[in-house]
Amino acid sequence: MRNRSFFWMTSMMALAAVSAALLPPVPITAQTPAAFRPARTSLGQPNFQGIWQAMGSAHFDLEPHAASFGIPAGLGVVVDPADGKIPYNAAGLAKRADNLRNRATADPHAKCFKPGVPHMMYLPFPLQIIQSSTQVTVLSEYVHNVRNIYLNRSKHYPTGDAEFWNGDSVGRFDGDSLVTDVANFSPNAWLDRSGNHHSEELKVTERFTLIDADTIRYEATLEDPKTFTRPWRISTYLYRRKEPNLRILEYECHAYAENSLREPALPTVR
Repeated sequence: MRNRSFFWMTSMMALAAVSAALLPPVPITAQTPAAFRPARTSLGQPNFQGIWQAMGSAHFDLEPHAASFGIPAGLGVVVDPADGKIPYNAAGLAKRADNLRNRATADPHAKCFKPGVPHMMYLPFPLQIIQSSTQVTVLSEYVHNVRNIYLNRSKHYPTGDAEFWNGDSVGRFDGDSLVTDVANFSPNAWLDRSGNHHSEELKVTERFTLIDADTIRYEATLEDPKTFTRPWRISTYLYRRKEPNLRILEYECHAYAENSLREPALPTVR
């Protein structure tokens, strides 16, 4: 009797499986997640205010690179061209090789100079964004570096021969993104610590987009006919710092460098 019951149960299970296979498929409605809509300031701007920090290795090298002493490996942040390589012209590539060869003494970052744009945005230091009706201000913990993105003008000031480490930034809001146009650069800043560089003809177009409440996608397109064969683009992320009582502190690079020169040498151990 027990065997007959077991045979009946297995037969019914097999019949149910065959019946299910023969039934027409039930359509499944695609569930597309709603696009993220960032919070707005009292002025109606997408709210980028807060303290943020890049977490990748772009500061060391924008291109894909292996690890070396003091430098973490990185997949690179150059997304166009697709091979991740900066499209230098012959002169630009030669200068980059020279910078890399002499970076122990030539690196502007090692001299405590301002990092420039876009380098400022992916330094391994926190930065704070503040918004008003006329500008977006970026405050970096590194050497008290302040960057103003002007919302109340659409053209760059006629500066003649004046050049700025951070360039001259004018911005506008495009939907949920902040878009900037940056020009009038000093040619002395590097794009990273591996010698990637630009000339005074650099123009940068940035796009800041909140992809969720705690993450900004940062994109920058760089054009410099004196250095590159074509415009190229990087993409990376800034993450909101959320520690209690967090604030921008200070990194007095020049003072630390001067103090290190005055410190007595350690005694030689024999």
